[in-house]
Amino acid sequence: MRLQFLGTGGYHPNERRHTASLILPEIGVVFDAGSSFFRVESRLETNELDIFLTHAHLDHIQGLTFFIVPLLKGIVSHCRIHASPKTIAAVRQHLFAEDVFPVLPAYEFVELAERIELPSGGVITHVPLKHPGGSLGFKLEVAGRRLAYITDTTVDGSYTDFIQGVDVLIHECYFPDELAEWCEKTGHSHTTQVATLARDANVGRLYLTHIDPQRPDDDPIGIRTARAIFPATTLAEDLMEIEF
Repeated sequence: MRLQFLGTGGYHPNERRHTASLILPEIGVVFDAGSSFFRVESRLETNELDIFLTHAHLDHIQGLTFFIVPLLKGIVSHCRIHASPKTIAAVRQHLFAEDVFPVLPAYEFVELAERIELPSGGVITHVPLKHPGGSLGFKLEVAGRRLAYITDTTVDGSYTDFIQGVDVLIHECYFPDELAEWCEKTGHSHTTQVATLARDANVGRLYLTHIDPQRPDDDPIGIRTARAIFPATTLAEDLMEIEF
């Protein structure tokens, strides 16, 4: 099964990275809907779409305003947004406020259950994360494989069991180690703590995402530092595709 990184940046897009979104095109699952969400239409391989939102910060939801045309054209027959009640309320009341964006696309809003069974046969579960305003981490189990998506959090050990032994861990890494002091202040993570988490949780592969947009260079987080702790680490890039 394929997974595509549509956007790997945090806060705002830059010339290299759009903000957060991941797609599994074969089963019609998307995690987050940042500025990269415009890329979904051309890559989706199903006529139904399930979107899972970690939280309601703009860099994770703004792309929901981009999807009116695919729904109007019937390219996608059903589009479900799965999120916490708090996130759903923020999206409906603020992102689609009449004075901000007056047309609400034909989304079906679904409050997250503890366990979500997908039409494809996969199962998604979630865990609360430490971040200003709250956030959620997701785990997908499908066809005997397990993937975890953890973004917008400070590593604190509370979700280690949740990600234990997953085949693929996609984890935010907003800051390099030299800026670690900003993690607690902003609710984000730095290189050494993420790589150490991956090692301690015995995951298969680690992909780092949600990168500081002020760093559009080739190595914004110190990849050698991460690989010294957990060798199977990759810095994700927009439009990267992996087999999962």
